[in-house]
Amino acid sequence: MNIEDIENVELKFLSLDDYQELKDAMISAYANMPGSYWKEKQIKSLIDKFPEGQVVIKINGQLAGVALSIIVAFDRFDDEHTYEQITGNYSFATHDDEGDVLYGIEVFIKPQFRGLRLGRRLYDYRKELCEKLNLKSIVFGGRMPNFHKYMGELTPKEYIAKVRRKEIADPVLNFQISNDFHPVKVMKGYLEGDKDSSDFAILMEWDNIYYQKPSKKAATKKKVIRLGLIQWQMRPYRDLEELLQQAEYFIDAVSGYRSDFALFPEFFNAPLMAKDNHLSTSDAIRELARHTGDIVQKFSEFSISYNINIITGSMPEMIDGRLYNVGYLCRRDGSMERYEKLHVTPDEAKVWGMQGGTQLKAFDTDCGKIGVLICYDSEFPELSRLLADEGMDILFVPFLTDTQNGYSRVRHCAQARAIENECYVAIAGSVGNLPNVQNMDIQFAQSMVFTPCDFSFPTNGVKAEATPNTEMILIADVDIDLLRELNQFGAVRNLKDRRKDIFELKKKI
Repeated sequence: MNIEDIENVELKFLSLDDYQELKDAMISAYANMPGSYWKEKQIKSLIDKFPEGQVVIKINGQLAGVALSIIVAFDRFDDEHTYEQITGNYSFATHDDEGDVLYGIEVFIKPQFRGLRLGRRLYDYRKELCEKLNLKSIVFGGRMPNFHKYMGELTPKEYIAKVRRKEIADPVLNFQISNDFHPVKVMKGYLEGDKDSSDFAILMEWDNIYYQKPSKKAATKKKVIRLGLIQWQMRPYRDLEELLQQAEYFIDAVSGYRSDFALFPEFFNAPLMAKDNHLSTSDAIRELARHTGDIVQKFSEFSISYNINIITGSMPEMIDGRLYNVGYLCRRDGSMERYEKLHVTPDEAKVWGMQGGTQLKAFDTDCGKIGVLICYDSEFPELSRLLADEGMDILFVPFLTDTQNGYSRVRHCAQARAIENECYVAIAGSVGNLPNVQNMDIQFAQSMVFTPCDFSFPTNGVKAEATPNTEMILIADVDIDLLRELNQFGAVRNLKDRRKDIFELKKKI
């Protein structure tokens, strides 16, 4: 049929009124497999059991294509199952409303309607149905209709590889791969009578990236996450209590907007060193470290009372006589995690005698997996890639920079981390001056939230940005599902396309 002859294209649920057309269509589509069509009572059984799974495409009122499917509890079947087994000896008794996989029983387009991309419409419907029903995946046994031409020359595995490299044309397999299905296993003796495939089939699968494993808990993981970034003003404080009052003020503010996270900058508590300005800089920061335990305890209390996860920026901490730059994730359920700055700057090492830490890991939260890299650490791409390998969705970067040069390093490296790791990156810094604190005289910051650069995200990769060098909060929503789509269907796929055959990255400790 020519496209100019088409007046109407409809996607409809299959009904028994369509049976005769369906039978004729199957006979036409499978001319090389005589007798391969469903009986009327079988189609009635399918419609009765799972009406949503049975759809047809009609052009100008004439049946042009069909897709039939059932739901199965897939772990009940062996990987070597046959078509007869998966359909319950063609009775569809294997259909299970409580199952976890949408299993494709049939999909075809009548020969005279091929070339109109109608098959894609049927596959798209199945994908939407899989997502709607919260099923793990779509699975089916795919035929290899051209394999018989290469039988004896190639194994099924070699045949698949050549099809993927476009060295061999296989209309079925090519179409399935182009629709984001991937081969899982070669099965022998899957479909009786399929001589073109030499009795082989490929178990094909499409993963539902939105699938949520059913939970008996009342809590659910959120998909749209609200970030609250605190661009902190450095100013004199009389004591720790006054500093904590200011911190609570900001936590209250971002919590009032129902933020899921509050991010503080690196060394936001540095103003407390003013009273020790008469000491050497290395002694003054060690005095500051005495407050860290109290600050962390108070922040943990704030996280519970304000129902928000708090990334505490960073603070100095003494362990076994050594000085580290550390921070804490204070979850709103009362639990805590510690993170360390792994790469200290030359200035931190020279002036303060600070040591680099050794701990690097992604943290589970009620909003997915996150990572935290303190300032300079964001300039080392290996660290964020390791966190991405652990499933990180959001990277938080508390920073402290004195000049625009230093800030630009953090900003541009953080934005690169968002692109290469297909994640969101939130950076928060301090602004203002501290004339009475040595080595902390001036600060420059512009807090921001970065995204990957693809069609679902801002074209410049910037979700939100604060006013430079002004005390304020920045609120931004980020959608975790968009990351899943990017990972699977992005214009480029930085995580998937890595050449792991020629390089690898791993932690030593």
